[in-house]
Amino acid sequence: MKSEQGFSFRIFKEEELIDATNNFDEKNKVAEGGSGIVYRGTMDNKLVAIKKCKTIGERERKEFGKEMLILSQLNHKNIVTILGCCLEVEIPVLIYEFISEGTLFDLLHRKCDVDIPLHTRLKIAQETADALSYLHSWASPIIVHRDVKSSNILLDENFVAKVSDFGASVLTPSGEVQLTTHVQGTRGYLDPEYVQTGQLTVKSDVYSFGVVLLELLTRKMAFCTEGLQVRSLVADFYSAENNVMAILDVKIAGDEENMDVITKLVELVRECLHMKGEGRPEMRQVAASLEASVIAMNNLQPREGIGLI
Repeated sequence: MKSEQGFSFRIFKEEELIDATNNFDEKNKVAEGGSGIVYRGTMDNKLVAIKKCKTIGERERKEFGKEMLILSQLNHKNIVTILGCCLEVEIPVLIYEFISEGTLFDLLHRKCDVDIPLHTRLKIAQETADALSYLHSWASPIIVHRDVKSSNILLDENFVAKVSDFGASVLTPSGEVQLTTHVQGTRGYLDPEYVQTGQLTVKSDVYSFGVVLLELLTRKMAFCTEGLQVRSLVADFYSAENNVMAILDVKIAGDEENMDVITKLVELVRECLHMKGEGRPEMRQVAASLEASVIAMNNLQPREGIGLI
């Protein structure tokens, strides 16, 4: 099988997956979510990621098929590459390129001892925005991801961002700018207008991206419970309207040299988190703004050291 762009899409045999993962050995488990488990495997001397669904209801079948359909037609360096699937098993299995450094969520919230320079955070934000801009403006039909969050952004060994998990995504019919759908997404990232009206648009992804950008700037989770209290990062952002710097990560809040860039990023967050979709920028505008900030930072410091230090 080949996609329209000519990329190979392979149908794997069950025995290949068993050999690649040592019969899905627990030692090869690299991630587990509500709907699936991801294993590391080796095929043709290359590492691959093998995603195995936990259950096999009608919803899981639809999400499996949707992700396979969407990813097999996409070609972007900041979107995870699907290699194929296995149809011999009762529970759906998808095979992807292996992304070595895990998720952005892990980097921000679980690897607390790792310092993340501002230029690395900005680079990740720009690459994620580029991927979403591609989905909204150049994919045909247009794709709304519908579950943009830090745990769906993977990072490779050079901390290049790769948007993943298209099981909730929606392909918009030609000419339609909004769809009425069952509300789906992740608490803390959901567009409030979408929640209220059920009207899904590309601007819903813009809102969710705004939350991710705020995560990058604050290194705080989008949503969490603290004792008996529930904390929302967006609510904290609005509460700190007159002193936003107070909620930023201390490692970047004191970066006087790049304060102009930080101020522009905070303003971009505010624009993306506008309560109404019509007040938010398009994703390609967000990507262009972030690219300008990357250029501004590169003019202030040497190009080397783009990764973590």
